Amino acid sequence: MSDKFHSSSFELVLKIKDDSTSDCQLNPGEVNYEFEANEVPEPLSVVDDQLVPKVGMTFTTLEDTRKFYRNYAKAAGFSTRVRSTNRKENEIENQLITCSREEKWKSKISPTEKTNPTAGLNYPARIYIHTLKDVGAWIISKVVLDHSHPCCPSKAEMLKQHRELSMSIHRTIENNEEAGIRPSKTYQSFVAAAGGHRELNFIEKDVRNYITREVRNVSEQEDTKEFGKYLLRMKEKNHNFFFELELEEDQSIKLDFWADARSRAAFEYFGDVISFDTTYNTNRYNLVCGSFVGVNHHGQSTLLGCSLMKNEEIESFKWLFQCWLRCMGGNAPKGFLTDQCASMKRVLKACMPTTIHRWCIWHIMKKIPSKLNGYKGHADIEQEMSQVVWNSHSKDSFDRNWNDFLLNFGLVDNKWLSDLYEDRHIWVPIYLDHHFWAGMRSTQRSESMHSFFNKFITRNSSLIQFVKQYDNCLGSKEQAERESDAADFHTVIPCATKSSIEAQFQDAYTHQKFREVQAQFRGKANCITRLTNSTLGYSVYEVGEQVSNSIFNKFVVTYDSVAAEVKCQCLLFELRGILCRHALSVLSFEQVSQVSPRYILERWSKKVKRRHTHIKSSHDEPLMEPRSKRFDQLVFRSQHICEFSSESEELTAILHHANLESVNELQSPPRIRTRGRPKNRLGSKLDKQIANATKKKKTKVLSEINLFDAASVVHSNSSQYQGHVMNYQFRVPAAGDNSLGV
Repeated sequence: MSDKFHSSSFELVLKIKDDSTSDCQLNPGEVNYEFEANEVPEPLSVVDDQLVPKVGMTFTTLEDTRKFYRNYAKAAGFSTRVRSTNRKENEIENQLITCSREEKWKSKISPTEKTNPTAGLNYPARIYIHTLKDVGAWIISKVVLDHSHPCCPSKAEMLKQHRELSMSIHRTIENNEEAGIRPSKTYQSFVAAAGGHRELNFIEKDVRNYITREVRNVSEQEDTKEFGKYLLRMKEKNHNFFFELELEEDQSIKLDFWADARSRAAFEYFGDVISFDTTYNTNRYNLVCGSFVGVNHHGQSTLLGCSLMKNEEIESFKWLFQCWLRCMGGNAPKGFLTDQCASMKRVLKACMPTTIHRWCIWHIMKKIPSKLNGYKGHADIEQEMSQVVWNSHSKDSFDRNWNDFLLNFGLVDNKWLSDLYEDRHIWVPIYLDHHFWAGMRSTQRSESMHSFFNKFITRNSSLIQFVKQYDNCLGSKEQAERESDAADFHTVIPCATKSSIEAQFQDAYTHQKFREVQAQFRGKANCITRLTNSTLGYSVYEVGEQVSNSIFNKFVVTYDSVAAEVKCQCLLFELRGILCRHALSVLSFEQVSQVSPRYILERWSKKVKRRHTHIKSSHDEPLMEPRSKRFDQLVFRSQHICEFSSESEELTAILHHANLESVNELQSPPRIRTRGRPKNRLGSKLDKQIANATKKKKTKVLSEINLFDAASVVHSNSSQYQGHVMNYQFRVPAAGDNSLGV
């Protein structure tokens, strides 16, 4: 933008028609210039003459003209809008730009009925501009500066036109949105970084609007296409990425399943027990989300596949479970835990006949109040049923206790309880705990995954938003495992006792699993062991565990000294792979110094080299405009320069000076023709300044730094800055290298 007309400098005070209505136009004689520490004075509506539009001003482009008037409006305390535009052969010839509060139409709503605030009044402030075709420029032909309403520059920043989000703000919002950070938190981070709300030229509503209109604004048709492109991109990045789709006749998604390469590799180690659960309200299409979850060697949940289904019918589950088996090489898990669902029960029996199916006991017990609420004494019924379910230590005792329970409360004819008893083999602990379940009795792990999703996505979320959050979940689980692996490698948890058995587990198990072993060693102090029978090395013990001042729970523990085998009635080792305190008490009584290797599970070992740890979880590269990519690259590379320069006041001043140079004044240096290769590189003024600054600090020269490469030059006299500093070396990255080494 260039202003070809110049006039003597003067200050133009905006004319206010009604002084009594103005909260900004003050009488100098009445102004009190003494303000309290936190009081912000209202400035006078005085505008610099250079910003005031004048007849005859010319500009290179129409946008330059509009920008000039917007800058004036901000300084004067109002906003603008295009009132009318005249075109000829699709080209703009002239335009009228007015104060945004100018309007001549009358509302059809009666003033007494109109409740929403309005800013529209017939105010004259405006400029007329038209094109000069001969010279290819734009000229202001008429200017009206008067307003019939008060103008306040300090409040102009709250007007929508003058609130703007910079490229840096845009990228931060986009990154935070992808990371699942809520808009309110994002805005508060801007406030904290700027030093207060007043230092920002936008409000929280602008952040939310940008997210809604630019980040989340994906049409349903484009959303599905982008989701398909995402799956193809992931497959192209790693051929072990797996996905399958089933479409409706109208090409809409009916069923979908995918699993990344890391999940497929992790199944080899953690695919013995799977928890599967479904949840709603994760996307705008009401597709049901289903997640396959396993347990890793740290006892952490690990994702082994995700699905989206249009419904929960038998055919849908059949397609999904068969697809999942194909993804995992046809290897069915030993145990499969789901919610109480007849459809899944039938499908699993057909698709995985050798797999033990278990219902989530938490969901069943949670239904007791609603199912038995109509009976008298339903609270006692609930308590007694829990006792029967959890404290029956054999199948026969459960059958007896269940029948007594039904007779005592008159529930023999209750259909819900009758159906539960028929299916007791897939939910009652005593029927299932002799199998390994990695400690799982409920689908809580799957539900915890869904709760992670629900923090960041809603029923209005797009599929692209969903897969981004799924990738974030994969990444967070991978990082948690990596951190735990590193802790296992670099640190050791000390033993709590002098037991050599505890030392065995300390050497073999991951920290988390060793802590579980130590909890059993501590619980051993509450156990009293009594030998009841012994024959040919086979001993039967009764272990009493004190759970309160007057209550002891008794467990039968057997020990075979020949086979070095110990078994407890509580079935903790069978269920979780951790020796219980009752078994440890018997081993201590038998003076056993080392347990059999069968009790040190490889599954919980920290010494196993697992293939999946060398594979990154899937993460889609953000689809950005070229300018955004260039911006991110420049910001990344400049961070190291800023970090280094901030260590010294002198280097900071030098960098400030370099950045203040006008980019528009940069010109190509004159070409110097020389013969042969120059002996030395020509030094620049900034080189000498940096060298002098470092000499003053008397630092030892260890390495040479390149503060900028040719692409990031900001000084007109040099294309490269060099200097000598202590302990730092910056390098210009090679092609394809996005890092800047320090």
